[in-house]
Amino acid sequence: MAGYQRILLKLSGEVMAGQGSFGIDPEKVNAITAEVAEVAREGYQLGLVVGGGNFFRGVAAAAKNMDRVAADHMGMLATVINGIALQDALERHGAPTRLMTAIHINQVAEPFIRRRAIRHLEKGRIVIFAAGTSNPYFSTDTGATLRALEIHAEVVAKATRVDGVYDKDPLKHDDAVMFDTIDFDEVLNRKLRVMDTTAIAMCRENALPIQVFNLNVRGNIMRMARGEAIGTRIHP
Repeated sequence: MAGYQRILLKLSGEVMAGQGSFGIDPEKVNAITAEVAEVAREGYQLGLVVGGGNFFRGVAAAAKNMDRVAADHMGMLATVINGIALQDALERHGAPTRLMTAIHINQVAEPFIRRRAIRHLEKGRIVIFAAGTSNPYFSTDTGATLRALEIHAEVVAKATRVDGVYDKDPLKHDDAVMFDTIDFDEVLNRKLRVMDTTAIAMCRENALPIQVFNLNVRGNIMRMARGEAIGTRIHP
């Protein structure tokens, strides 16, 4: 089996909404999870982290007047909702899945225990990590990087709406140029908005590569898992 043995796949919450701006689009979730389940059946070990933007963006205006800690806790709970949706869809595709949360919701999910998560992966189960790090002021990008390091993932796979990392926003600039590879220092120095700076710095300090690719191209998750040259590779 070529490529990466163990992968941490980071999905944005917005992707769960499909063409909408809020909530969960069942067709989009079904399409994503069909690909993820296919990759898992090939023997790749997959951990998933999903954001909560598809729910939390809807209350962002109200959250502006909230305490930051309270707002971040709302965001964590939004990722749990998305995690439940992903688990349900993956298991309908026949993929054994475990949802683990950083905050205790025992009736809904297992608490995150590092050794148990690794054991699930070794047994061929897809593990969804929800509720971030359980700490406010940390994004789901940072949570994904932390979980990747804890489970000894070989790569953080960042699924996006564009083909890779560009020197400027390709959705706004026709002359944007995509990088095939780029190192962590250049990402930080150019202030390229791939992941937040804490996540990039953590990957740099631990020599954990990031693969940025377009989720909307059918088959890209498998290509990424096999180590094919798609998107942009951010490396030490």
